[in-house]
Amino acid sequence: MIKRYPTKKIYVGDVAVGGDAPISTQSMTYSNTHDVVATLEQINRLHFAGADIVRVAVPDMRDALALKSIKEQISLPLVADIHYNYKLALIAAESVDCIRFNPGNIGEKSRIKEIVKACQERSLPIRIGVNSGSLEKEFENRYGQTHEGMVASAEYNIKYLEDLGFSDIKISLKASDVGRTVDAYRMLRPKNNYPFHLGVTEAGTLFHATVKSSIGLGTLLLDGIGDTMRISITGELEEEIKVARAILKDSGAMPDGLNIISCPTCGRIEADLVTAVAEIERRTAHIKTPLNVSVMGCVVNAIGEAAHADVAIAYGKGKGLVMVKGEVVANLDEDALVDRFVSEVEEMAERVD
Repeated sequence: MIKRYPTKKIYVGDVAVGGDAPISTQSMTYSNTHDVVATLEQINRLHFAGADIVRVAVPDMRDALALKSIKEQISLPLVADIHYNYKLALIAAESVDCIRFNPGNIGEKSRIKEIVKACQERSLPIRIGVNSGSLEKEFENRYGQTHEGMVASAEYNIKYLEDLGFSDIKISLKASDVGRTVDAYRMLRPKNNYPFHLGVTEAGTLFHATVKSSIGLGTLLLDGIGDTMRISITGELEEEIKVARAILKDSGAMPDGLNIISCPTCGRIEADLVTAVAEIERRTAHIKTPLNVSVMGCVVNAIGEAAHADVAIAYGKGKGLVMVKGEVVANLDEDALVDRFVSEVEEMAERVD
């Protein structure tokens, strides 16, 4: 397991963020929040996809007034996303579990003071959401849209909240490219112990967002940085959670389900490996126990990988072996291997649990 940077634990509703809490995943609805039916439908989709927290946009009064009804009908913690109109945060605070504001868009610090007061009265945490493209002018003029400017904005706003006696804070430092995002989080991390919300903003379509987020967030997670995260994808909500959970698993930050090791396609493969792996992924998707399983298509890779896996298939010509902890448990025709493999994986998952 990765050793995480020690951070303060805060609560967004009943979900702990920071400290020894698991790294949580979250997403954001794209409906008009005042369309309660559509917003609830999207929140329910995120719930079943495995999201821990959901955020909704609050750009106008209709959205702020709809939050009470939405909150009453969901089980996920609800975060209100506030930009230009601070008064909407005061209304949102009556119904939600957290307020996120962008300091570059709020304006006068007296407005932030009012948001802090509303959150203090209801014991709500605040996310200071710094974006490189909307820094306060004083920081953009001095640093440009750089990671130094992002960190300067975050430090200024953290101190302002602390001077008001407020410390239930989490912080995000997002840019649309990996370099500035990683540099900003790394630069700020040693300077305080507040939990960090990770993300590369405006990351693009599923393919590009997955690549950018895997590089950026994976790098930070390997550094022990990060307490909650969102993958920003121009696409379906469920994909954000799917990619986030995959990054957490494959970085080693939060083992979850099977780590499937399979051959790259090459001329040595002696079976229909693509079909076999796809079927195994489908039939084992319900297993949450962390196990290493191997599906190898030729003798060159098979035995070595299989010997180190919890459960493995080693394909040969028309036949293959099923192995458990390096020991052969079956020598079967090719068409019987997947059934036996899945059975062995399910049995081991039950024993480990």
